Amino acid sequence: MRITEIYHSIQGESRFAGRPCVFVRTTGCNLRCVWCDTEYAFYGGAEMSLDQIVAKTDRFGCKLVEITGGEPLLQKDVPELAQLLVDRDYTVLVETSGERDISVLDKRVIKIMDLKCPGSGESHRNRWQNIAHLSAQDEVKFVVKDRKDYDWAVDVIKKRGLERRCHILISPVFSELAPDELVNWILQDGLDVRFQLQLHKLVWSPDTKGV
Repeated sequence: MRITEIYHSIQGESRFAGRPCVFVRTTGCNLRCVWCDTEYAFYGGAEMSLDQIVAKTDRFGCKLVEITGGEPLLQKDVPELAQLLVDRDYTVLVETSGERDISVLDKRVIKIMDLKCPGSGESHRNRWQNIAHLSAQDEVKFVVKDRKDYDWAVDVIKKRGLERRCHILISPVFSELAPDELVNWILQDGLDVRFQLQLHKLVWSPDTKGV
């Protein structure tokens, strides 16, 4: 597998936000969201075997691990890596754009799946069939750039019955949408969702890598 970085930090998003976590960041992505903050993971990286990845993850002594990217599901060995880690009693999160088939993942893996809003420039790439493969432990994430994105997300949540299927996360595009504005919209609509900010960008400089 081609890996950009493996590091130990706090989880910056999801319902696990704030918890220590090991991140395994794969290299490569087939989407180009206009607000992407990990373009450095599109290219480069180093080849590592599954055994090397597991061994490096083990050294941190932290049982929460997230496989992210880039787009991790572009790499054929990610389902096997996730299964190996789950079998070693890790809580495994896989963060994916939602464009790839998530049914390849072990049912014990917690899937954190984007649904790309129009403001990303990639909403036409959403794989809607993936919703059928989500369970109550999984999470769907909307990154909202403006009111149009928010209204689109609310429509998807309602029409697709997401509130009954999985956890829902909504966050503003960093430095583009004021967090309090998004919070007010959520409260006015009475949405049963988790508002989130990218904690790592509040703890460290937003451009810092490996955190």
